[in-house]
Amino acid sequence: MKEQLKLDITGMTCAACSTRIEKVLNKMDGVEANVNLAMESAAISYDNELVSSSDILTKIETLGYGAKEKIKRETKQQLKEQEINQKMQKFFLSVFLSLPLLYSMIAHLPVDIGLPMPQILMNPWFQLLLATPVQFYIGGQFYLGAYKALKNKSANMDVLVVLGTSSAYFYSIAEGIKTIGNPFYMPHLYFETSAVLITLILLGKLFETTAKGRTTIAISKLLNLQAKEATVLREGKELHIPIEDVKVADRILVKPGEKIPVDGIILLGQSSVDESMITGESIPVEKSVGDTLIGSTFNKNGTLTMKATKVGKETALAGIIKIVEEAQGSKAPIQRLADTISGYFVPVVVAISLLTFFIWYLFVNPGDFPLALETSISVLVIACPCSLGLATPTSIMVGTGKGAEMGILFKGGEHLETAHKINAIVLDKTGTITKGKPIVTDFIAYQDEKKVLQYIVSAEKSSEHPLAEAIVKYGMENRTSTLPVKRFKAIPGYGIEAKIGNDEIYVGTRKLMYLKSIAYTEIEKDVLRFETEGKTAMYIAINSTIMGMVAVADTVKETAKPAVQQLNKLGIEVYMLTGDNERTAKAIAAEVGIQKVIAEVLPEEKANHVKELQLKGMKVAMVGDGINDAPALAVADIGIAIGTGTDVAIQAADVTILGGELTLIPKAIVLSKKTMQNIRQNLFWALIYNSGGIPIAALGLLAPWVAGAAMAFSSVSVVTNSLRLKRLKI
Repeated sequence: MKEQLKLDITGMTCAACSTRIEKVLNKMDGVEANVNLAMESAAISYDNELVSSSDILTKIETLGYGAKEKIKRETKQQLKEQEINQKMQKFFLSVFLSLPLLYSMIAHLPVDIGLPMPQILMNPWFQLLLATPVQFYIGGQFYLGAYKALKNKSANMDVLVVLGTSSAYFYSIAEGIKTIGNPFYMPHLYFETSAVLITLILLGKLFETTAKGRTTIAISKLLNLQAKEATVLREGKELHIPIEDVKVADRILVKPGEKIPVDGIILLGQSSVDESMITGESIPVEKSVGDTLIGSTFNKNGTLTMKATKVGKETALAGIIKIVEEAQGSKAPIQRLADTISGYFVPVVVAISLLTFFIWYLFVNPGDFPLALETSISVLVIACPCSLGLATPTSIMVGTGKGAEMGILFKGGEHLETAHKINAIVLDKTGTITKGKPIVTDFIAYQDEKKVLQYIVSAEKSSEHPLAEAIVKYGMENRTSTLPVKRFKAIPGYGIEAKIGNDEIYVGTRKLMYLKSIAYTEIEKDVLRFETEGKTAMYIAINSTIMGMVAVADTVKETAKPAVQQLNKLGIEVYMLTGDNERTAKAIAAEVGIQKVIAEVLPEEKANHVKELQLKGMKVAMVGDGINDAPALAVADIGIAIGTGTDVAIQAADVTILGGELTLIPKAIVLSKKTMQNIRQNLFWALIYNSGGIPIAALGLLAPWVAGAAMAFSSVSVVTNSLRLKRLKI
């Protein structure tokens, strides 16, 4: 019988770790495993007649990783924060110990730059005292990672780090030993090389851990949107109960200003419901008896009695949470190019080093162990992965820093790497292409414009509807004074009626005009024109006579059209995705220059449309701002959240655009292209230095200190090249 097992995995350091665990588990009879590096978890389906859960846990532990059944999200978040704090403490300790060693590198410079050099800093035993905690306490995680990789017959960056730092560290000890009994010997020390390299890589690991922690925050924020309690009607009494205790078919009372606790249908009452947190659409929806309600949306102005139809894990919000979790779980981590290179580079370097040792010891200078050892160490030192290790993270750090200065926040280096591959981009409409807030776009008065505006602003001031708020704001901008209202009535789905002085005022749809027997056909063509443009048009009548009309719409951002043009120039296909009707969607799309429109899409379907594009072989970026966009943002190759949107969308995305400036989207892609180009240059020069130096060192023409100097120069060149990104004009 099939059972499900969800585990938290600890000890994974790179994509190779998650792949290795997954591969081993899937070889077990009756087991199907999906290991997620980003969330540090595993979702496992297994046949309990063939294997037990304890067998699975034991198998993971024998690979060298920790595994336990999933704990509460709150507890996991606390543990993640503790891990980040521990890594931060180790990083600052590493910086404190490495700085004196870094300063001692001045003595290696070929010219005297005039800085004082305390003799204690050049003492090999003092340097050993500083370097040892960095090498084995702070860098212990790299030794552990390297051991796991080698144990499972593979090589990763941990192996490179351990190989390079250990060769520099132990060679320096050997040089220090030579000074014993020989005070005139000038040792060639490389303690600073190992310590500084570990410090920089630790900084990268710290950034990575912080980025991983955000995935759980996104889910937590989704959960926090749920109502905490509900007012249930049982046996004629109003009972306030926790949301967890609500059952299907319960009758629930929802008052104005309250969250709708669960999914259901209206039994009694009328109201406007703000569904923007789920649908992303800014204009509230009029609801009456028989209409469906979505849990966690906001009841604006009427009292509703509803029947619960879906509770707990069955609600729309719970479904969105599940989609986000599954999308994050299925997203394959990107393996760094440097990891791939190291898989071949490390074994080759070790083999060359060993071969060099035996050739010198057996043939070139038979029996001269120190010379053979020194020559083989020269090979290791020149091949030390300082520049190779710095090639990717320095470019990523500078690239992400440059992005932050521009208002582009990449959640992790892997997303900066992926963005340059994007060839299709999907833009949500409301709050992304548009501003997300309705405003008055058109006002027409057929006579006495000042009076008509004054009347509708006075009447709408008594309404709580967002469209009314837009009209009142328009009146304030036009310095319109208001009059006292004797009577006011909101008619949900129709509009409003009010009495000012002796005049009756009606503002609303054609249904309201028909209800009040007011002739409106003469201006119908104007209303249809506005509706074709994607606007909500309302008639204005005073004393049974049409006096004007007002159109309200969610306007397009000024940067939308330039952004679409720039994306087209980059050869990227642009799509607009919206839950709006097709007529409105096409009107907005035409305004900004988008030709491909996917309209009338339900919130839970957005992720499916992104997947369809991916199945066509496209690398897809999704741009959105609402909670309803979170699943699509998570499943896309790159999720881009608008910084003015919800926290959940921002947390679910890989990239955040601050301030809603859409022209930053093509700039983010260009920045990714330039950063990847920079990384390739770094890797090329790093490998040229290492590969070119290895044969020279193997021939005995390169002393270890010269090899160290060449290695340091390669690192400087890589960092200098990375810093060029700061001056990049985009």
